[in-house]
Amino acid sequence: MEKWATGIFTSIRGGLGAGLDSVRNLGVSTVQLHAPAADYRTPERTAQMKEQFAQAGIEVTVVFAGFEDDDYATVERVVQSVGLVPKDRRARRLKEVLEISDFAKALGVEAIGMHLGFVPPDAADPEFKAVVEVTRQVCDHCAGNHQRFHLETGQESAIELIHFIEAVGRDNLAVNFDPANMILYGAGNPLEALDLVGPYVKSVHCKDASYARKPGQPWYEDAPLGQGDVHIEACLRKLNALGYEGALTIEREYSPDQVGDLQAALKLLGQLRGKILGA
Repeated sequence: MEKWATGIFTSIRGGLGAGLDSVRNLGVSTVQLHAPAADYRTPERTAQMKEQFAQAGIEVTVVFAGFEDDDYATVERVVQSVGLVPKDRRARRLKEVLEISDFAKALGVEAIGMHLGFVPPDAADPEFKAVVEVTRQVCDHCAGNHQRFHLETGQESAIELIHFIEAVGRDNLAVNFDPANMILYGAGNPLEALDLVGPYVKSVHCKDASYARKPGQPWYEDAPLGQGDVHIEACLRKLNALGYEGALTIEREYSPDQVGDLQAALKLLGQLRGKILGA
């Protein structure tokens, strides 16, 4: 895969990512794939998916785990419902994440990722230790599949994320850097965060967001790439200085013109790639 190959966050069946047909039409060479539900992860359907991506000349770089009962309606509901942090859902979800790792292995994908949830910031908190332990279980299972486990940024500050990664102590634990989420969750300045988490970044979401909310705008609503407060060119320059060579995956979740926004984002990334890399 060439440096900074452009990609799109995609879904095979529903979800917030662009559909596979849209991805094919946009002509990208990589995707991050939102893991489909269990009934779509059978060996037969997995083989069909692998063939579909191969025929389209598209490499799946990360498979993302999510759950039907995740609730992003408010930040409070995110705290209560998202990822492996909610204690009442943890065992069931751990089982599914391990199954998604096996699904990714069958697809030939070297990383899975997810929003882990709001990890308690206090290392002395028993729940912090419990989330460290469940993350180790995921990392160890992924290691057996020759995979990394990517934590998506946003629901914690960069320094909190570093402390958590160090507490887990697994070499295959990495970061999926999403600068827009840093803004949306109020988790800090994306460029300053990169200075800290840069060595752990193994995948990137090219997504934008604005600090100011329009009247009636949901807290989670993102912005077309280049039209928010992320400063995508500055982020890419910093990633280049850090030696990041992986894919640039566009994530455009909430838009009345998703395809149009994706086309504009691809054009912008192409321009910036040429400007920064001379390619």
